[in-house]
Amino acid sequence: MRTDYLFTSESVSEGHPDKVADQISDGIVDLFLSKDPEARIACETLTTTQLVVLAGEIRCKGVYEDGAWAPGAQEEIEATVRETVKRIGYEQDGFHWEKFEFINRLHGQSAHIAQGVDAADNKDEGAGDQGIMFGYATDETPDLMPATLYYSHKILERMAADRHSGAAPFLEPDAKSQVTLRYEGSLPVAATAVVVSTQHAPGYDEGDKEAELHDYVKRVIAEVIPPVLLRETKYYINPTGSFEIGGPDGDAGLTGRKIIVDTYGGASPHGGGAFSGKDPTKVDRSAAYITRYLAKNVVAAGLATRCTIQIAYAIGVSEPLSLYVDTHDTGTVGDNLIEQAILGNAKLGGLTPRAIRTHLGLNKPIYQPTAAYGHFGRKADGDFFPWERLDLVDDLKAAFA
Repeated sequence: MRTDYLFTSESVSEGHPDKVADQISDGIVDLFLSKDPEARIACETLTTTQLVVLAGEIRCKGVYEDGAWAPGAQEEIEATVRETVKRIGYEQDGFHWEKFEFINRLHGQSAHIAQGVDAADNKDEGAGDQGIMFGYATDETPDLMPATLYYSHKILERMAADRHSGAAPFLEPDAKSQVTLRYEGSLPVAATAVVVSTQHAPGYDEGDKEAELHDYVKRVIAEVIPPVLLRETKYYINPTGSFEIGGPDGDAGLTGRKIIVDTYGGASPHGGGAFSGKDPTKVDRSAAYITRYLAKNVVAAGLATRCTIQIAYAIGVSEPLSLYVDTHDTGTVGDNLIEQAILGNAKLGGLTPRAIRTHLGLNKPIYQPTAAYGHFGRKADGDFFPWERLDLVDDLKAAFA
């Protein structure tokens, strides 16, 4: 296994057009789950200059039944969309939360999909679709996430906080970051390059104002990345020069286009399915959460310093088709034994879609906060981010005592 190399991950801010779309889609998921915990949602969002379009399939008691919207439901959907954009901070000529055109093309769920997913007679609830999902954890950071992605997210989170508080009034919502680390012995030893492109107020692309913006970004980087890693760093701040036009006005946004940003920054394989806009019967989402949970607990239990877990499903079938554990030659026990311990743990219920939702408590309106700065490496807080809990560590340790 190669241990000396350069590796790079990127992040995008809450104001990136694709992330605007993700947050809108998950705002709709939360709205419907707050009305009906068993709601079925597949909501896609398109954003562009002064336009937001929703499309997809839904089923929700008290909101959309028998092919018709309940009174006031469509107005509540639009209010949720506009409030999401307002919270992000878009009040620009090309995209303004109050002024964009809104089109709702959500409609009823396909009966053929529903019959495969719903429990009936002696049939358990089936997976909402076929697919493969991956979870990953590494001891590179306290959150057990790849360091390149960890720092990329933290830079943009800090900049967004300063924008919202007024500490950096020259910042606009759209931004991207990218961190390259040099690894020796599989541990990060230096940040060789950091890229930050941020939308800015007029005039911050030349002279003293440009210098002020660059100094601010370098200060944020220095406060996020440990100084020991910044000894040989090259900085690329707004390398195109100007970045006034951004967000949905600068580039169209779509739900589900930032799946590597959402997961592990390229450090782990990805099955290809996006998360945002989907209710938790969709294993693209729920199985990706349970595999992160399992991988994180494996590393936290001291069974490995790095762990990848894959799981696979068929639409309408409750039992997973396969479970695969790879500790990348860092395991203290055999990978096959970890697989057996996971499948034999009664708390996990055989990793059926219903068991995953029950164990993690996923039928709740908890998803909009996941739609920016990554679904993983976040703090488990009450009902939010339950897949980041470490409550399986003792079970795993006991299995190998």
